[in-house]
Amino acid sequence: MRENNQKQILLVGNPNVGKSTLFNALSNKKQKTGNYAGVTVSSHSGRYTYKNEEVEIIDLPGSYSIYPSSEDEAIFSQFLIDNQERYSGVIYILEALSIKRGLLLFQQIQDLGIPMILVLNQIDQAERRGIHIDAEKLSEKLNIKIIKTNAKEQLGIEAIKEAVLNDDFALTDHSAFRIPSEHQGKLSGNTYQDWLKITLAKSTEHDKNLSPKRLQVQETVRRYQNIDGILSEVITKKAQFKELLTEKLDKILVHPVLGYFFFLLVLLIIFQSVFFIAEYPMNWIDSLFAWLSETSSAYLPEGPVNSLVSKGIIPGLGGIIIFAPQIGILLYFLYLLEDSGYMARVVFLMDRILRPFGLNGKSIVPLVSGTACAIPAVISTRNIENLKERLLTILVTPFMTCSARLPVYSIIIGLIISDKTVFGIHYKALVLLGMYLLGFFVALFSAFVLKNFIKEDKKTYLVMDLPTYKKPLFGYDFQLVLGKVWEFITGAGKIIFVVSIIIWFLSYFGPKEKPEQWVAADVSLDHSYLARMGKILEPAIEPLGYDWKMGVGILTSFVAREVFVGTMSTLYSLDDDAPEGKIIDKMRHDVKPSGEKVFSFATGISILLFYAFAMQCVSTIAVVYKETKSLKWTALQVIIMTGLAYFVSMIVYQILK
Repeated sequence: MRENNQKQILLVGNPNVGKSTLFNALSNKKQKTGNYAGVTVSSHSGRYTYKNEEVEIIDLPGSYSIYPSSEDEAIFSQFLIDNQERYSGVIYILEALSIKRGLLLFQQIQDLGIPMILVLNQIDQAERRGIHIDAEKLSEKLNIKIIKTNAKEQLGIEAIKEAVLNDDFALTDHSAFRIPSEHQGKLSGNTYQDWLKITLAKSTEHDKNLSPKRLQVQETVRRYQNIDGILSEVITKKAQFKELLTEKLDKILVHPVLGYFFFLLVLLIIFQSVFFIAEYPMNWIDSLFAWLSETSSAYLPEGPVNSLVSKGIIPGLGGIIIFAPQIGILLYFLYLLEDSGYMARVVFLMDRILRPFGLNGKSIVPLVSGTACAIPAVISTRNIENLKERLLTILVTPFMTCSARLPVYSIIIGLIISDKTVFGIHYKALVLLGMYLLGFFVALFSAFVLKNFIKEDKKTYLVMDLPTYKKPLFGYDFQLVLGKVWEFITGAGKIIFVVSIIIWFLSYFGPKEKPEQWVAADVSLDHSYLARMGKILEPAIEPLGYDWKMGVGILTSFVAREVFVGTMSTLYSLDDDAPEGKIIDKMRHDVKPSGEKVFSFATGISILLFYAFAMQCVSTIAVVYKETKSLKWTALQVIIMTGLAYFVSMIVYQILK
């Protein structure tokens, strides 16, 4: 039942037709959009009010047919069919450049008796290609209201709201699909709903003529015959004498050799920017938190509160917030690549590389998304039809370098790699690129090994449209980045706040020195409870080159990887014996009792490799279990990744030291 008579509508269409962009335009909700299939893998809800009427919009996953072939399409079909009494109608988005493909699903929904409004999106793109669509005649042929839009330019949004207000949802009075006469007597009725019940059935082994796949193919062929007849009357094409920009760019960007070099060049530019555009705001943030720490230390009364705030909470928060500019730059570039249509080319390019490893081109979407965060990346595997390929992608995606690893990589690379350049490219950028490539290649190697243990003989093929290149929405993508960076700051900040208090408490107090004492307060860091706990762990991590402080950082980072940096910032702020200067300077000049640098080159490489391989995010573990529904595979993933991280780090440290 609808709450308070609120009107509920669904946004429906094929993948990559602008549904998410239209959803954002209608509801002003900052949902991430991308110019490749598989961005929306679960339903999203938003609201808008127009002329005193409140409307709820539900953006369903994109689908090519009413018959699901993957989990995201199953979400779409189930919601659409099982909840018809809940919504007022469907806004169906049809992309002008792929109108034939889009009309297949449109007719299936129309024949179910679901009221619809048809939105013809990106018609300007079709006109540029010499394709003219007679929208009025198409409206007449389909017996439905058509609204022409350009969602990215906000054109047609008011017309959609007005149509929803006026309930312009159309119902068809006849089916576009006629059930073959040879099957009519075998159904309980002769409606499309009856046909659909049979074709959606899991099995009908008793009658080969009624096998679901056979009926689906038969229906698709007949529908396309009908669609071809309609389009022949509404579409006219002009002769194209000029090669379009998309075709020109694709000669390079999807070239079997040049395409990969260009992709690597793009990545290198991104990582150069991550380090050196971010340098200025990072210095400002560093100075701000240093000033806050000094000010609080000067004005707060001496005692535990002063120590907690000045040496615990402020350095801990500052140690993680300082990396927000780098994360923002990385996400902004990724959004621009998705928005422009280039990521679809990456999917196409990567398909031929991923096949031998048991994956397919669609796996690159979660793998690339994993560079932002593994959690939505694992969820986005729902658009992979083959169960084996989906499970493999879920299991290896956490190897990809997520934004939570970026603060760890940045501070360690800053400690052990010089500022020198080669051919104008900074060593630090090359090392960071190397860490991302390492994660990718280890993911491939893991998939290659694991594919032999997952039995699934079904072969799959990548079939996709390469969309035209589009000008990214620079301002809108910037707003999205600000929102994501704020989520990072608030999400990580809450964890760091709690962790900083716990670390401060354990480092401020120590075992009692006299029998009558309950506890010793304001002890040196080396005599605190925290040091005692860390030194219990030290024998296990010493072969990796780590001291007890790093051990504490690794333990706390099991909550979230970026917590390592906040923990180290708090610990070095609390350590009065550490060298003077900024936190990174204290870490750089800190030495072990033997005189060896704490963060030597060997130790730094060991830490980088540990975080490259370790499964250290509790939230990722939870979402892997949720998506696989398998305790066995989740536990195996955690054990293998953590064990690999430990032994590789140990071997590399022992070699390099």
